[in-house]
Amino acid sequence: MPELPEVEVTRRGVAPHIEGRVVENVLMRRDGLRWPFPPALQSLLAGRTVLGTDRRGKYLLIEFEHGTLIVHLGMSGQLRITEPGTAAGKHDHFDLVVKDADGVHVMRMNDPRRFGAVLWHGKDEGPLEEHLLLRGLGVEPLGEEFNGALLHRETRRRNAPIKQVLLAGDIVVGVGNIYACESLFRAGINPKTAAARISRGRYDKLADAIKEILAAAIVKGGSTLRDFYVNGQSGYFQQEYFVYDRVNVPCRVCGAPIRQIKQGQRSTFYCVNCQK
Repeated sequence: MPELPEVEVTRRGVAPHIEGRVVENVLMRRDGLRWPFPPALQSLLAGRTVLGTDRRGKYLLIEFEHGTLIVHLGMSGQLRITEPGTAAGKHDHFDLVVKDADGVHVMRMNDPRRFGAVLWHGKDEGPLEEHLLLRGLGVEPLGEEFNGALLHRETRRRNAPIKQVLLAGDIVVGVGNIYACESLFRAGINPKTAAARISRGRYDKLADAIKEILAAAIVKGGSTLRDFYVNGQSGYFQQEYFVYDRVNVPCRVCGAPIRQIKQGQRSTFYCVNCQK
């Protein structure tokens, strides 16, 4: 599944091609993906200008004067910029066609598994942060609000394993499976440790690790996942993994074999020597 770095790299890739441009057309080749497409999307967006793009967790936000288009890539979704007239493939389900003085640009969503989403939140529906999918999200991990003090304060009554707490997304958003594993390794914290038992000092290290690893992953173009490529191209951060998907491979720090366990139906990778 695309995680925060992949979504942010996708946002940065499509933004120059759609921001400041007028929507000429909206093409929907099926009724919807994980949820139905908004039925009036064509009339809502035609003739409107894309004011900007943003991201909230793993949700890409395309901003208009009268509301926001919310895009989620699901398990295997991708956004690409294509030339006008490019034939749509079997899994190309949604096009946002924009134009300016230089010509027409097409932002196309491809989603083989159809777990993604394209939704609309109008300003007349209230603040965007109150949207059903956004209102329960924690703070952004790359923002100033996120630090060790926040993690320590919000986990005093959490006895679940720290890896599960990070994935829950209600304290900090967007730290998915890959980057949670890598961050816990860098901070030297065993993923099975109860969140309430971790000290403030160790949470300072974890918060710093999360920020550093997510920022580095964005610079590297994210990770190339099983059926996901960022903007149709390979990401390179997976070449720098220390634990994720390296089961039985020697740890790059101590040489012990990396172990794999299941936590909440997700695979966790860690080093028993480096993570106490």
